[in-house]
Amino acid sequence: MSVTHITVRGARHHNLKNINVSIPRNTLTVVTGLSGSGKSSLAFDTIYAEGQRRYVETLSAYARQFLDQMERPDVDSIEGLSPAISIEQKTTSRSPRSTVGTITEIYDYLRLLWASVGRPHCPNCGLEITRQSADQIVERVVSLEPGERITVMAPLVRGRKGEFREELEALDQQGFRARVDGQMIEIEEGMRLEKRKNHTIEAIVDRILLKKDENGKPDTRRLEASVQKALQMANGLVLIGIHGYDETLYSSSMACPECGINVPKLEPRSFSFNSTYGACPECNGLGSIYDFDPAKTITDWSKPLLDGAMGPGSSSSYLLRLIKLGAEKYKINLKLPFEELSEPHQKILLYGPPRGESARTGFHGIFSYLRDSMEESKSDSFREYYMQFMSATECPQCKGQRLRPESLAVTVEGRSIADFTSLSLARAMTAARAMKFVGREKLIADRLQREVIERLEFLNAVGLNYLSLNRSAATLSGGEGQRIRLATQIGSRLRGVLYVLDEPSIGLHQRDNMRLIQAMENLRDLGNTVLVVEHDEDTIQKADYVLDLGPGAGKNGGELIAAGTPAEIMAEPNSLTGRYMSGEIEILSRPVPRALSGKWITVENARSHNLQNVTAKFPLGVMTVVTGVSGSGKSTLVNDILYRSLAKLLYRSKEEPGLHGAVLGAEQLDKVIQIDQSPIGRTPRSNPATYTGVFTAIRDLFAMLPDSRERGYKPGRFSFNVQGGRCEACQGDGQRRIEMNFLPDVYVLCEVCNGRRYNQETLSVKFNGHSIADVLDLSIADALTILADIPNVKIKLQTLVDVGLGYIHLGQSATTLSGGEAQRMKLAKELSKRQTGKTLYLLDEPTTGLHFDDVRKLLEVLDRLTDLGNSIIIIEHNLDVIRNADWILDMGPEGGEGGGTIVAEGTPEQVARVETSYTGEFLARHYVARPGSMRPPAPKYEAPVIVKTEVANATKFAPSAEEKAAKRKAAAKTAAKKSAEKKAAREAETPVAPTPKKVAPQKAAKKKAAKK
Repeated sequence: MSVTHITVRGARHHNLKNINVSIPRNTLTVVTGLSGSGKSSLAFDTIYAEGQRRYVETLSAYARQFLDQMERPDVDSIEGLSPAISIEQKTTSRSPRSTVGTITEIYDYLRLLWASVGRPHCPNCGLEITRQSADQIVERVVSLEPGERITVMAPLVRGRKGEFREELEALDQQGFRARVDGQMIEIEEGMRLEKRKNHTIEAIVDRILLKKDENGKPDTRRLEASVQKALQMANGLVLIGIHGYDETLYSSSMACPECGINVPKLEPRSFSFNSTYGACPECNGLGSIYDFDPAKTITDWSKPLLDGAMGPGSSSSYLLRLIKLGAEKYKINLKLPFEELSEPHQKILLYGPPRGESARTGFHGIFSYLRDSMEESKSDSFREYYMQFMSATECPQCKGQRLRPESLAVTVEGRSIADFTSLSLARAMTAARAMKFVGREKLIADRLQREVIERLEFLNAVGLNYLSLNRSAATLSGGEGQRIRLATQIGSRLRGVLYVLDEPSIGLHQRDNMRLIQAMENLRDLGNTVLVVEHDEDTIQKADYVLDLGPGAGKNGGELIAAGTPAEIMAEPNSLTGRYMSGEIEILSRPVPRALSGKWITVENARSHNLQNVTAKFPLGVMTVVTGVSGSGKSTLVNDILYRSLAKLLYRSKEEPGLHGAVLGAEQLDKVIQIDQSPIGRTPRSNPATYTGVFTAIRDLFAMLPDSRERGYKPGRFSFNVQGGRCEACQGDGQRRIEMNFLPDVYVLCEVCNGRRYNQETLSVKFNGHSIADVLDLSIADALTILADIPNVKIKLQTLVDVGLGYIHLGQSATTLSGGEAQRMKLAKELSKRQTGKTLYLLDEPTTGLHFDDVRKLLEVLDRLTDLGNSIIIIEHNLDVIRNADWILDMGPEGGEGGGTIVAEGTPEQVARVETSYTGEFLARHYVARPGSMRPPAPKYEAPVIVKTEVANATKFAPSAEEKAAKRKAAAKTAAKKSAEKKAAREAETPVAPTPKKVAPQKAAKKKAAKK
């Protein structure tokens, strides 16, 4: 009988409590539950890790030492397991050389296509390059003055790895000398080159001194024979070296008839920006050059250069003397403010005199001096200081296209390979389908064209049509990178594989969600098992099988609450997920948005990336949500322009904002804080206690205890990062690493301190029966009860509990926290600070990794921040957050080239009425009660007056102040009436489960008691 289930018995990894799980094979299975309930521990650390480990163990011990070994999960047994592939958010390459095209391997097919059927053109004059005969090559060589010494070489090997023993032996037998990697060598018997290095081998065919015959013309007979021989040996290539000139490569296949430019034979590597044969020589294939930035180097443009304008280098007397000599030569008035100098004079001072113009003074520009100083310096701190004044700028030679001019001049259907990769994926698919080939070209290109089209179709199917193939992988979000890998896996057509996905819906608008679900269903229909860790309601509804973990988080989680179809989950009373999905519990929205204060911050004429000269207004003192389809320009507007501009104004940040006109209203703010999902610490020594500052207060407390005073212990004694109180055997880590040759490194508890990090003398000091190690091992909720008498500690810990992080341990390593947990910890840290009421908080998709219940807690925290007078701007797709906003800016209407405008702005009710808004279309569903829902529909507003703004394709609602007041009054009246009706109906019947309305008074009572 065939295996029908993946059966997990006794899973105990992390917080899993010895659970047994049975997952049907060849299904789309969703693992859901509260944040910290054990979803990733089950899906990734147990099931995927075991599948990967079993596969790796089938390899030889020699091969295993080159692979990342995975730790054996703590589980009794797993049966029915298939080879596993993980598609996580953290696996996208951050290399600047990695692009969407290289990740998906589409660029490899394009390189082969352009090398096979591309038409080369002259990079100078644009004429199509044709074949060049041996006679034409000789004519160009003798066009130089006779009497020149000429070396004729045959390039046999160009930049390839290998020993090339046979080639060298053949040259030795024919009597030729050779030049290997630029060095003349004598070929010896049995000679081999280093196998793993790239080598270039050129045979020295002849050395010729051009002479004239009796008629006064150059005698070319010997040269013709040598060129002919070289072309024959090197498959149509000959390298001519002339004394006093650079070596020139001639080809019998391609040469410009006008300019005489020779292009070597087209190969796939000719179009690779990661190869020296295709990369732009100026930027080495990066498309940009990291050089000194005038905007950063000249710190004050309103002052003269030598009187406070110049930043780095201003203390160098040698540089100042050179500047004075250069200014004297080019008649530059150094007493004028730098901004008043003419542009040519500014360029001479910064970049030096024009090429070809010798400067007797030896002055080559300020930047040239700074580069030389940086390269010659051996001090890392000095280099880091200079790096602050540098920026990445577009390469002036390739204009950001990364390739050599010769490669960019090769076209297919009139497009270079760089032109094709710059198209959006939707347009690239249309262009690939439109390619027409005939005859021999059709025979070569047909298969390549089909492969490119097929992969582009998969990428468009998962909602990435707004990206381009040349988009750098470092600029992709976690969700985008994950969907790219998902599309790649669909294209591979594997069967019988277990795919484990980590929240692929992150960063995806509701409009594109069904396309993603369809892609996962296609993967399942191929005969694979798809296991998804997900919170998205649509994905859970479409799943074949659902596992709900809980009931709480951390030590309160790790149990299997419910398993079955989505309908069975919704019928399970103990499942919190099911109760939210069935509508029994709702994330209640505000009945009426907050009133606008009349204060705004405005970004004028934003035109960076795909923004189309947008003017956006953000109200202050309220919670604003910026939404729109993926790629519509949300992050560019908020992060790249608004945040960087405010950081530059308020903090003098050196990071340049995107292109825009101006930012108005910044004087109304005193702080701008960006709360993203980056880790709170990069090392295992960082933890919630150290990040929030609680650990300092705890160490001070322990230092004040009587035992500490008697022994003279200071607060440093209770730190595991310094000598004195920590365990020196493990240096405060609590564990030791044992290296294994063919197995993963093993981490074992320190045998001296047993994982407690401190020595026995330090652990003997106790507060309420708890040592410093015991306190760090407590969850935040438990620590709050023990340290409740310390006001400074209590406020911070209470805030962490309020944001739903009470299950995390005080000493838990920061590297083990998820992105959502790290973001909420940053929120809690800000909440615990003294508020000025003039702070702007910027959040980028804070609901990432959050369950329905966690979203509710997050909204409560955001409401608290806003009620304190602060302003919040959130980039978000989650509809529960959107309908709780006071103001919405909807970007669109599409992504990429089709986006970059404001489609609608206003309250959630107003945006829901805009027919051209995709967000409004989904938002409108929340203003009609769902069947079986316990929440009444939201109060209806009268149709507002629609006023066309100056922004293209934007619709703005502008009701008058009287209309707003009347609407608020009517809405409050309707809400009160509905609430009374609902309460009466509940009292008449026995409720199945308590509703949020009943829970609210209990919460209020608890808060009141806490305040007392």
